[in-house]
Amino acid sequence: MEAPRQFVVKKDGRREQYSRDKVLSGLRRACEKRPISEAQMEELVAGIERDLFSRGENEVPATMVGEKVMEALKALDKVAYIRFASVYRSFDDIGKFQAELAELAK
Repeated sequence: MEAPRQFVVKKDGRREQYSRDKVLSGLRRACEKRPISEAQMEELVAGIERDLFSRGENEVPATMVGEKVMEALKALDKVAYIRFASVYRSFDDIGKFQAELAELAK
């Protein structure tokens, strides 16, 4: 029996098949030179997938995937969180970046 396909709905409405590799790739970039093992990243992704896809829905918003990754990284490593958030949230000015840092420092 073939596993059901999971889809991610992008901000512009496009749908694409969920890619574990794509999520792991983003995590690896954020966690580069941080004390986070490959096993920890795999575990983090597995937890996100369980949470997202245990609902029985075959598609989830891309924003939900990104928010789940940031939530998990925030608990795991603040530097990796900021790296991921800076790309995910597309900080276009220093003020937004500083606001995120200030919030994290609380």
